Amino acid sequence: MPRVAGVSSPDRALIQAGVVLFLLGLITGFAVPVLPVPRLGLASHLEGLMNGLFLMALGLIWTRLTLPAWAGSLAFFAALYGAFANWLATLLSAIWGAAGLMPLAGGGATGSPGAETVVAVLLGSLSLAMVLVCLLTLAGLRGSSPITSRQGDQ
Repeated sequence: MPRVAGVSSPDRALIQAGVVLFLLGLITGFAVPVLPVPRLGLASHLEGLMNGLFLMALGLIWTRLTLPAWAGSLAFFAALYGAFANWLATLLSAIWGAAGLMPLAGGGATGSPGAETVVAVLLGSLSLAMVLVCLLTLAGLRGSSPITSRQGDQ
């Protein structure tokens, strides 16, 4: 299991964060009808559900990964950031009408330049984070056996 600095049980932490994000996605679903751009609200609802499930699944396979400590920490924190930022970016977009980068879901809505910038930065950074998580997870699954503990690692 990849070690994560400052986290005693990263697999459990990922599962717990996934449940929290799934719950946020469910709650966001109640707000969809009252949001200025309901289709983006629906997107946020679905992002919360899907990314919550992703974090739970990642937590369940975490012990099967063979990664150095630095890569485990990077994958862990990038997964948390990417999953929550995805839900937040689409929710802010639904609230602000900042849909410049999501024209299909946004129906042509555009927000203020500042709002569009915030959403664009979140979308760009979370995309990179999630690709990185997937690449590190794939690399970690290629190992022959999980790292449990070695002499000197404690």
